[in-house]
Amino acid sequence: MIVEGFGGPGGWAVALQHRGLPHVGMELDPWACATRAAEGHPTIRCDVTTYPTAPFKGRITGKVDSPVCTPYSRAGKGQGIHDLPLVHQAIEDLAAGRDTRDKLRAACKDSLSLLAAEPMRWHADLRPEWIAMEQVPDVLPLWQQYARILRSWGYSTWCGILNTADYGVPQTRRRAILIASRTRTVGAPEPTHTEHPHTPLFGPQMAPWVTMADALDWPGGIRINTRGERRTSGGNNFPADEPSWTLTEKARSWWVLRQGKRSNATTRRLDQPAATLVAGHSRRDYVWEMVGDGPLERRPLALSEAAVLQGFRAQYAFQGSESKAFQQIANAVPPGFAEVVLDEAMGRVEAGLAVVS
Repeated sequence: MIVEGFGGPGGWAVALQHRGLPHVGMELDPWACATRAAEGHPTIRCDVTTYPTAPFKGRITGKVDSPVCTPYSRAGKGQGIHDLPLVHQAIEDLAAGRDTRDKLRAACKDSLSLLAAEPMRWHADLRPEWIAMEQVPDVLPLWQQYARILRSWGYSTWCGILNTADYGVPQTRRRAILIASRTRTVGAPEPTHTEHPHTPLFGPQMAPWVTMADALDWPGGIRINTRGERRTSGGNNFPADEPSWTLTEKARSWWVLRQGKRSNATTRRLDQPAATLVAGHSRRDYVWEMVGDGPLERRPLALSEAAVLQGFRAQYAFQGSESKAFQQIANAVPPGFAEVVLDEAMGRVEAGLAVVS
């Protein structure tokens, strides 16, 4: 089977399910576990740091991990950056069979920082055929350390920073990725999309980045209402995908997604991918705004829209309160991006057969 450490609501699981592969996720958060159950993803609710590896001896093919990113996120306090030397030490110790986690955790500024070292315990004990890991960009030095150790054990490895928009996700989400395999040579996944399409001299032409309008299936001429998902009538209707004449017919305005409350918050037009959805923000911090010369119109980003911009289907059964659901969405690996990483780690799947390249 394939084991997901820090399984979350199922970003990796959706990709594994699409491949028809047996998998089980390990997750502590009750609402993420409830979401996984609602979507039919096998789950062990547990603290991954205390769960034994022994039950998986001889039964594990692959291991995927997206450790908690809070300590390293630029949107948070970033205490994990100060803890990096301690996390490096934990990785070295676990690779050598020494469990110094309690001592090192006590010395960390953020007790969650050491979670980025946790996968090494599983790798050292179980030596899966292939490994895939994902985190925020500042964790790349840790992934480089993992890669060095895994190469000494006979793995082919690649690690680096990838932008999910280059792989068809309607979001410019940059992530540190580690891919390793004992059975095939791995490298950087080939991009499928680009910000500036052009006709290449060699090779296939890449598609343009997927825009928010594309992902949300807002074709030319569709109109959205400023009251959003509220059941009561009213509000104003405006074209979603192009500038619109205001009521005075003397000025033009258009919709953007504003991501945050600050005056300099990132804004993206509908003909662009979204910026990174951040779990540290509220869903209501993300607002559609009609900007330009006309009157300001706005409404919050809907949860279903957030799910789509993260690469899930709109009806994905996220459980819990609005804030818990949005946190799950923003923390998850986009499923389509996860599948691209899996393609590189274990070979593409066509008609149910692995294609080794």
